[in-house]
Amino acid sequence: MSASVTLVLTAEQIDQYHSDGFLVMADFASADACDRLRARANEIVAAWEPGEERSVFTTNEQERVSNGEFLTSGSSTWCFFEEEAFDDTGSLRQAKELSINKIGHAQHDTDDEFRQFAYNPDLGAVARDLGMTDPRALQSMYIFKQPRIGGEVSVHQDATFLWTDPLSVIGFWFALEDATIDNGCLWAVPGTHRGPLRQLFKRNRLDDPAASDGTIFDELSDEPLPAPDSPDAVALEVKAGTMIALHGLLPHWSNPNRSALSRHAYSLHCIDGTADYPAWNWLQRPADMPLNAL
Repeated sequence: MSASVTLVLTAEQIDQYHSDGFLVMADFASADACDRLRARANEIVAAWEPGEERSVFTTNEQERVSNGEFLTSGSSTWCFFEEEAFDDTGSLRQAKELSINKIGHAQHDTDDEFRQFAYNPDLGAVARDLGMTDPRALQSMYIFKQPRIGGEVSVHQDATFLWTDPLSVIGFWFALEDATIDNGCLWAVPGTHRGPLRQLFKRNRLDDPAASDGTIFDELSDEPLPAPDSPDAVALEVKAGTMIALHGLLPHWSNPNRSALSRHAYSLHCIDGTADYPAWNWLQRPADMPLNAL
């Protein structure tokens, strides 16, 4: 899978990650690997038939949309619609294949093509160089960022959704197509990972046995997240095959895609197997599906 990346990061790359909160690595995945993953994702969508409860993914008001498919997707492979996929009558505005926001969240362990892409020795070496003792693949997302209706991903920190004690999550984001400002590339403000964690996204039933299944945000800090119009914000415009490593505390986001071009990407979130993963995290896997090491 690796093209020109070395197996061990340089001291300069490690310092840049710790300074900026992210590291951009061009040509990490080969063109063939990107093409194969895109083809497999399209096959999954073509074969997928939604149930009665249409799962729509949004990063806004997340507790309102935490339905059954979302809360059980830690051990399955599920498709989630774009918010703008449906018209006022509830019908799709365009073909199903152009209406899916993402596939998640366990395809790296349930599908051979995704497994081959994720469990790459090069990626394990990078995770260890960035400070992980025992990197484990927890959650993955295939993100379509569909033409014209690709949804915004609001400013967030990954540790909000995948908390460990001590904090250990790193997001590995792969551009499978060129990512530009026009089609919704990632944005971040370098160095803002030094700020506090603002929220925790938790299952509320564990806090209150009488509560219905769902999720809540626990507020930890009132320090505001960077604004998308911050003068210090950097657009992470990258070519297909690039991998971006994202610190768990780094606020990052992407804007809607109003262009005629999609922006396919694959995101794999890893945690350290030496850290504690609380039972109140929204994403849980059954005991017979342990996390695999990179």
